[in-house]
Amino acid sequence: MTKKRRNNGRALAGRGHTKAIRCSNCGRCTPKDKAIKRFMVRNIVETAAIRDIKEATVYTDYQLPKIYLKTQYCVSCAIHSRVVRVRSREERRNRLPPPKPSFKKKPAPAQQA
Repeated sequence: MTKKRRNNGRALAGRGHTKAIRCSNCGRCTPKDKAIKRFMVRNIVETAAIRDIKEATVYTDYQLPKIYLKTQYCVSCAIHSRVVRVRSREERRNRLPPPKPSFKKKPAPAQQA
C-alpha cells in the first residue's frame, strides 16, 4: 500500500503509543504526536484599552504582561481554521518551516523643497 506521508502524519518515532490530548477548538481526542501545536503570545489587555492604561498609570515605562497559551488542534480543526494548509505531493516533502511575514514599512519618499 502506498504511503501518503513519510511519518504517517505522526511524530511517533518508535515510541509505540502516546497519550491523547483534547483539541483546543472542538474537544476531539487526538494523539499528542499527531496534534498540531501552536504557541500564542497575546497581551492581557486588548489594544483599545492599552492607551487608557498607559495614561492612567503612575509608572512611565511599565511593560504590560502577556498571556502565553499553548493551543493544540486536531488535524481537521487546524485545516479548517487555516493553521496549516493542504499541500501538493511535491510540497509535502519540504520540511522547512514556512517563511515568516515581514512587516517592514516602506521608507517615505523624500520631499523636494
